[in-house]
Amino acid sequence: MNVLFEEEGAFKAGVILADNNTSLQVELVSGKRSKVKAASVLLRFDAPAPAELLERAESEAERIEVDFLWEVCSNQEFGFADLAREYYGHPPQPDEAVGVLLRLHSAPMYFHRKGKGHFRKAPPEILQAALAGLEKKRAQALAIARIAGELQAGRLPAEIQPLLNQLLYKPDRNRLETKACEAACAETGLSLVRLLEKCGAIASSHDYHLGRFLFEYFPAGTDFGEFAAPVAPAGLPRAAVSAFSIDDAHTTEIDDAFSVTALPAGGWRIGIHIAAPGLAIDPFDELGKTARGRLSTVYMPGRKITMLPEPVVDGFTLAAGRDCPALSLYFEVASDLRVTSHESLIEMVPVVANLRHHDIEPVFNEDTLSGELPEFAFRDELKLLWELACVLEAGRGKSGVNQTDYNFVVDWSVVTAQGPGQITIGERRRGSPLDKLVAELMIAANSTWGRELADAGIAALYRAQTAGKVRMTTAAIAHEGLGVDCYAWSSSPLRRYVDLLNQWQLIAWLRHETPRFTAKSEEMLSALRDFELTYAAYADFQRGMERYWCLRWLLQENRQQLIALVLRENLVRIDGLPLILRVPSMPALERGVRVRIEIEKIDLLETEARARFVEIVAEVAEIDPVNLSDEAFEEPA
Repeated sequence: MNVLFEEEGAFKAGVILADNNTSLQVELVSGKRSKVKAASVLLRFDAPAPAELLERAESEAERIEVDFLWEVCSNQEFGFADLAREYYGHPPQPDEAVGVLLRLHSAPMYFHRKGKGHFRKAPPEILQAALAGLEKKRAQALAIARIAGELQAGRLPAEIQPLLNQLLYKPDRNRLETKACEAACAETGLSLVRLLEKCGAIASSHDYHLGRFLFEYFPAGTDFGEFAAPVAPAGLPRAAVSAFSIDDAHTTEIDDAFSVTALPAGGWRIGIHIAAPGLAIDPFDELGKTARGRLSTVYMPGRKITMLPEPVVDGFTLAAGRDCPALSLYFEVASDLRVTSHESLIEMVPVVANLRHHDIEPVFNEDTLSGELPEFAFRDELKLLWELACVLEAGRGKSGVNQTDYNFVVDWSVVTAQGPGQITIGERRRGSPLDKLVAELMIAANSTWGRELADAGIAALYRAQTAGKVRMTTAAIAHEGLGVDCYAWSSSPLRRYVDLLNQWQLIAWLRHETPRFTAKSEEMLSALRDFELTYAAYADFQRGMERYWCLRWLLQENRQQLIALVLRENLVRIDGLPLILRVPSMPALERGVRVRIEIEKIDLLETEARARFVEIVAEVAEIDPVNLSDEAFEEPA
């Protein structure tokens, strides 16, 4: 006697060696002996042999149409042998009965299992839903195969283009397009960005990096949409000054200007004038909410994304030739440059000039200040402000940082082999007399206004540094790096939300009104938290794009051998560029040694360069120690 039984989801047949009522000793086709529970037996038969039965049953099952079987079976629960009798119209042979069993078992969408050898037909609506799902999966599998095939062939399928940013920056693994890309990447051995570049989906490496940033921080785009143009309040008093600003050539958000007025009794009245968009923008109107959402202007080589719409910036920037609404801080300065008093006002300030670094620095620098200054506009005012800045710096017990800044200028009208844009990178030493002048007056304004708000009990957002850590806080505590007892960013309201928020608080204080924010309000605390995170992210993006453009410059200028400064281990900084590279082949050298390296390969999509050590150029003793610094500098403005 032979038996068919089910074990671990599989059907097996064998010869009975012993029948113990509740269990059987069975020899399987493979020769293995197995103990089988009697309840697991589905069929007992004399012929054919077990191996032959399974072979015949599989052939029989292949001839049975599942749809027909589903049509003819009962709506009630049934056993496979009963269905086989109805299907064949006679008591089924063992191979026929097992063939029906195998067919039922292979079609779980059509037949639901109700126990060993027992089934129930799926209700029509459930079957139709299951078949539709199966068809959908089949169609998806075909689509995945087709899309993956096109990608492997270097063609961009129509389905990919609308989802390009999502696929590149935040792929949804449940989408068939993502699965197709993963399949194509696995088949070609390429990363997704390389695969899509091969298919022509990435217009330029620059757009790829910019697109990643915009996808995360500006998902709705950078346009401002419709907004009502703000209007400064009428009737503000006009200051009796002639103010001038000092900025680089590319600055359009001119937040600060200065004035110098001689006093009849001796000494001067020094004015620090800050653009005042807070007079016309409410924290909770559309523009206020827009500024709150963006939190800062985003800077990058060749472009920027402003915090406020350009028409608003144009309306409040301290442009030459017009009267501009401003918050002014006046210092009364004695002839020996002691600050004897100060006063804050809301007023219209006549701006007579926008001085630019590239025009002034050739005639106003450390060399010209050590001798006789040549004649140029605002010569005497700048010299006085610089002398005051030196006194203010000494009063803080801090000295400026001599560090190199780099100016990136992109000419978008030129297309190079690396894509649109030709880059020019220029060096400028930070800590020049102009830098010191502006930085010290901004520190004076931000620390003075911060103290005024704290003494008045008005909440503000402060920039603090204790134990070496710089952070935003609502507490008026020290900024040890700058040497001041409190420091509230207030001098850049056109480009930083913190400064704009503090300006609203200053306006309320000067007008004796209720401040718009309190120290523990959700609006104040969330602005602090969001600004700190977002401002750091924007700065990281700017550094990343500067690195990208440094690599573009190396390719553009075909620079292969470079001189670099050893920072630590196998890290070097390239001379003349803010670019740090890893040189694995470099031997262990002291910090400050200058070496020659060779660029072997540059990857603009990964913003990486493969460099090889060539030789030592100069030992540590020959290096200017000023150039050894690779730490970040806290911008005081």
